Amino acid sequence: MEKREQLYEGKAKKVYATDDPELLIVSYKDDATAFNGLKKGTITGKGVINNRMSNALMARLEKTGIPTHFVKELSERDTLVKRVRIVPLEVIVRNISAGSFSKRYGVPEGIPFEEPTIEFSYKNDSLGDPLINTYHALALKLATKAEIDTIKDYAFRINDELKAIWKKRGVTLVDFKLEFGRLSDGTIVLADEISPDTCRLWDSETGKKLDKDRFRRDLGGVEEAYAEIMERLENEE
Repeated sequence: MEKREQLYEGKAKKVYATDDPELLIVSYKDDATAFNGLKKGTITGKGVINNRMSNALMARLEKTGIPTHFVKELSERDTLVKRVRIVPLEVIVRNISAGSFSKRYGVPEGIPFEEPTIEFSYKNDSLGDPLINTYHALALKLATKAEIDTIKDYAFRINDELKAIWKKRGVTLVDFKLEFGRLSDGTIVLADEISPDTCRLWDSETGKKLDKDRFRRDLGGVEEAYAEIMERLENEE
């Protein structure tokens, strides 16, 4: 499968057409952004790690009955995916207080929740991706009630699977962002990526951050953290 014309370029990926109208090629970049694009930089090797990690995790999720856009890894940076229309909702699942949750509600980071929480943000850069609730999403016709129910069900199931995967590797899944899309027949599937860009991953013993927060907060050792988290995923048990 070969790349045809470039259809889109985002903060972290480029998307290309293929000979098949239902299939696209996603190419991962090393570009890094934070705070809705206000902070920009490069994390060397990030594209390779995010591509490989996302593909490995989506393949595992497929085996548990979670449909995804993943088709086939083509190279260390390129992956063949099903064409979807992205549902303009960013879905954030949280297991422990951190990041914007802690800032918004004035609580310290690191407080475990009795039950995971879920948040929706309206995927709109010009508005700063504002938090919205289900009623807002319905009013704005971003998704139907049935689609939102499906997305919530998948999100919590994905959380259970990812928590178990990372726990085996001495990593705590603090929170993560998901995006979903519609196939041509309307089926809701997991899209975008699952990576250190979209997840908060802390070493279970030391609390060391092994994710994009090292870039956001100028903690240093960004490339090393990405490499370490990928190595832990690949070294099975």
